[in-house]
Amino acid sequence: MSGGIPLVGAVTRGTTNPNRLRRMDRWIAATHGAELRRADHAVAVDLGYGAAPWTAVELLHRLRTVAPRARVTGVEIEPARVVAARPYEREGLAFRHGGFEIPLPGRPTLIRAANVLRQYDEAEVAAVWQLLRARLAPAEPGRGSRGGLLVEGTCDEIGRRHVWVALGPEGPRTVTFATRLGSLERPSDLAERLPKALIHRNVPGEPVHAFLRDFDRAWAAAAPYASYGARQRWIRTVRDLTADWPVADGPARWRQGEVTVRWEALAPRG
Repeated sequence: MSGGIPLVGAVTRGTTNPNRLRRMDRWIAATHGAELRRADHAVAVDLGYGAAPWTAVELLHRLRTVAPRARVTGVEIEPARVVAARPYEREGLAFRHGGFEIPLPGRPTLIRAANVLRQYDEAEVAAVWQLLRARLAPAEPGRGSRGGLLVEGTCDEIGRRHVWVALGPEGPRTVTFATRLGSLERPSDLAERLPKALIHRNVPGEPVHAFLRDFDRAWAAAAPYASYGARQRWIRTVRDLTADWPVADGPARWRQGEVTVRWEALAPRG
C-alpha cells in the first residue's frame, strides 16, 4: 500500500543509464514546454525510473530549461529503489513509492513512462494507458491548454533509438521515432524499439508495418543525399514520407533525427 491506495503495476528490471532518455526529454521540452509553463503547478512524473535515479534528475534539469517552475517526482513500485533515491532529493525533485495509480495529491502535467510496459502483455496496455490518462491534468480550452501529456515508449540501453507514443487526457495523439542517425542502417531498425502497443503489429496488413516499409523505401530513394551526411538524407526521407503519411512535425525536429506521425495512421487494426 502507498498512502492507503493499492499499488498498481509490477516491478521492472530497473535497468537505467545516465542520458538514456535524453532524446525523449528534449522532445518533451520542445513540444510540451508551453503547457508546463502555463500550468499553475507543473508537476512531471518519472514513472518506473529504475534502480538508480538518473533519469529523474536529468528530467528536472531539462524541463527547467523551458519551464523554470517545473517539479519532478520519481515514482517506483520497488521500495528499496525509493530509499536509494532519497539522498538525491532537492528543491523540485522528490521520490515516491507507487505504481500506475500515481500516488500524488494533484494531477500531473506530464507522466513519462519509459521502458515500463515492455514486460507487460499487449492486451494490458490499453487499461494502463486509460489509468494513467485519467491521472493527467485536464484540458482547459479557455486557457489554451490541451491538458497533461503521457509519454510512453521504449529505447535501447544507451539511448540511441527510441519510439514513443504521446497521449493526452482524450487518448493517443502521436508516435515519434527518434535515433542517433550515425547508428542507423535503415529506418526499420527502429522496429525493435516499438512500444508494446505496436511491436507485435509490425506484420503485413498492419499500418505500422506499411509505414516502416515506406520509410525504408524513401530512405533508399534518398541515398544520393548521403554524400551530404546522414542528417540531410533523413530530412529528405521524411519530406518524401509526408506525401503519404500524416507527419506532425517539421524540419526543426527532423534535424534532430526525429519524425512524429499521427497516432490514427499507425494504430493497430481491430
